[in-house]
Amino acid sequence: MAIDLWELAAGQIGIASRYVEYENTGELVEATASGAVDIAVTNMTVTRERAERIDLTHPWFDAGQRILVRQDSGAGAGDLLRGLNESGHLQTYAGIALVIVLATCLVTLFDRKFDHDFPKRWRDGIAESFYTVMSVATSGKAPARKNLFGWMGRIWQGLWLVCGIAVLAYVTSSVTSVMTALSLTNQINSVADLPGRIAGVQPGSVSEDYARQAGLNTRPFQHIDEAADALADGAVDAVLGDAPVLEYYTHKNPGRGLTVVGPIFAPDKYAFGLPHDSELTRPLSVEIIGLHESGRLAEIRARYFGNE
Repeated sequence: MAIDLWELAAGQIGIASRYVEYENTGELVEATASGAVDIAVTNMTVTRERAERIDLTHPWFDAGQRILVRQDSGAGAGDLLRGLNESGHLQTYAGIALVIVLATCLVTLFDRKFDHDFPKRWRDGIAESFYTVMSVATSGKAPARKNLFGWMGRIWQGLWLVCGIAVLAYVTSSVTSVMTALSLTNQINSVADLPGRIAGVQPGSVSEDYARQAGLNTRPFQHIDEAADALADGAVDAVLGDAPVLEYYTHKNPGRGLTVVGPIFAPDKYAFGLPHDSELTRPLSVEIIGLHESGRLAEIRARYFGNE
């Protein structure tokens, strides 16, 4: 968008352009301040520090910072196991497993003594008993068994089923509660969720300054493509950047599984940068104002971001 706007304004002023690419905004500001370039054509955020070093045109875009994250940034199996362990559920599971082993042995001994149709080989008998115990523990229902003790046997079987239902309910509820807690804590919805995470930023950008002031852990990337690749691979947890840049990237790359979240924070404006006392500052600002008044600036914006 910045180049489209510049070429439209430059055409009105009658200026020919030759483009020189710089790695990041910081290097471009340095080149502009030294006079190595006549104008910095990019989404340059207006800041006091930059205004002290270079001239800035009339702002042409209201922007701010947003956060790029993975759409599937939920918890994995490792996170679930850690959550169960930290909540003390794994110790309880170990106790349940021990009870299942003991119950399997007791059922085997009981059926070998009282059920004449029970398998004679220990291996087959233990397998049959283990299946019975696990059926009760995992489904709350026992396989068809011979009632050896009349009404007392039925009461015992009923109590055994109640225990199985309780075990099943406990395991289900504990896993669900831990997964819910992990889902809430792992999601990144705003800046408040970033402490303790690694955020990708562009060197010399407003997002880097903001992250540094907020005490966030950062990893530098020269281009949005590099940052997005690292995010998709899990090398970083989020990417901080100018809202229009992140929104345009997700608009052009819908299949990457990335999304922009949270409201705009650190609101700012975009302008073109020029060396101090440049003769182009005033006429370029006048053209930008004219393009805004005529609606041409809004048309350019709509081509990139829609009519929202």
